[in-house]
Amino acid sequence: MRILVFLLILVNLLFLAWTQGLLGSSSNPDALRVQQQLLADQVKVVSRDEPPEVITPPEKPKKVVEVKAVDICLELSDLPIAEVAQVEGMLAEKLPVFKSERTAISGTSSYWVIIPPLANKGEVDTKVAELKQLDISEFFVVQESGPYNRAISLGLYTSNAAATSQLERLRKKGVRSARIIERVVKPTTASLVIRGPAAQADSLSQAILGVLPESKPVVCKAQSSAAAGVTAE
Repeated sequence: MRILVFLLILVNLLFLAWTQGLLGSSSNPDALRVQQQLLADQVKVVSRDEPPEVITPPEKPKKVVEVKAVDICLELSDLPIAEVAQVEGMLAEKLPVFKSERTAISGTSSYWVIIPPLANKGEVDTKVAELKQLDISEFFVVQESGPYNRAISLGLYTSNAAATSQLERLRKKGVRSARIIERVVKPTTASLVIRGPAAQADSLSQAILGVLPESKPVVCKAQSSAAAGVTAE
């Protein structure tokens, strides 16, 4: 009888130990799931299956290219000084945006050693006789009508120095009435270079023609050469 009671107690103890998991893993699925649960309060959601946000880089500022104003250069060549002054005045009054530059072109002159025109033929004959007495034979009487009619020419020279030398020789021989007159063969002229905005080139051309209807402005040589170089490339 004691043995039976002992066996029953042993069986109960073993059963209790088994249910408490002291004899190995429990077969209770709920207990197993509880043991395997994660710590939910420490779980962080990394992704919710959404595509990552696309970060667009800032656009680079566009480079502003400064467009330089194009200038035009026109030249008026070999103009009388008075006409050059007219164009300069017109530019200052109507087109001040254009700038001009004047370059003088020297004229050509001859230097005439003469005895000024005499009053009548009688005086001419008397003066001719005096010259011959002074042993001067290189002269002639101007016969053409005009301001020098009945003058006596004693030489025509291309330089003032040569004419002055001749005048001194004549005076040494006794000719006192001779003098030097400068005769302008080609008067002094000028060229005018005009520079300004190409956008107003038509206005410039019309304004020039309004002052000088016969003028023919041409493109400056430097600008023409530069344009030819660009075309060749």
